[in-house]
Amino acid sequence: MNKQKKEQLRRKIKVFTTILKLALLLFILVGLPLYIYFYQPEVIERMSSLESVNAFFKQYKTQSILVYIGAQVAQIVVCIIPGQWLQFAAGYMYGFWLGFLFSLIGAAIGSVITYYLAKLLGRDAMHLIFGEQKINQFIHKLNSKKAVVIVFLIFLIPGVPKDLCNYAAGISEMKLKPFLIVSLIGRSPGMMGSLLIGRQIEAGDYTGAIVIAVIAVILFIIGIVMRKKLTIWLDKAYDKLYK
Repeated sequence: MNKQKKEQLRRKIKVFTTILKLALLLFILVGLPLYIYFYQPEVIERMSSLESVNAFFKQYKTQSILVYIGAQVAQIVVCIIPGQWLQFAAGYMYGFWLGFLFSLIGAAIGSVITYYLAKLLGRDAMHLIFGEQKINQFIHKLNSKKAVVIVFLIFLIPGVPKDLCNYAAGISEMKLKPFLIVSLIGRSPGMMGSLLIGRQIEAGDYTGAIVIAVIAVILFIIGIVMRKKLTIWLDKAYDKLYK
């Protein structure tokens, strides 16, 4: 086989591999959510309120822990599944500490999947889905010496695009271990608040649950309303830290 034929074969393999990667990406991020939405709408309905989530988990009884962890993973990888009631239900069913443990396990598995999925599919696929400019901005931050601080703040502050950070990390120079540890630490305060609400409801302390919920909602609204300002603030913080 001469050099020209080898080069043609190499290009064909590269094109075929790229098509396979894009097909996998479209299936996970588009096809699977559409399938759930049109053919398994009960999955979304079961996650739409605390009562329905509890009923869903109780249906599986002893398998409910695995179901909960799986739901946490799916919520991170496939964003169409509502996740706001999952941790409430975990606090209600398993208590604070066990609920926190199961939530961390689910978040860790979901983060590992998105990290390696992005690494497998490559930067071009991430550009196609999320936009080249956004991905490159995140990668620039994640490749800096202050990436740990940036990742912690992204996962700590409500309203900042965490899913994008998960995928961007996979095609950055940041190793999985530090990314995973810091992102889980950043997620923890939000998880704890949600779990406490579920725990307070289970204990019959509705006043405590309402107080925690109001604080969480206020923080969430602030995060959404000030999302752009918070992103700009993170950029400025990054610039100062990187100097």
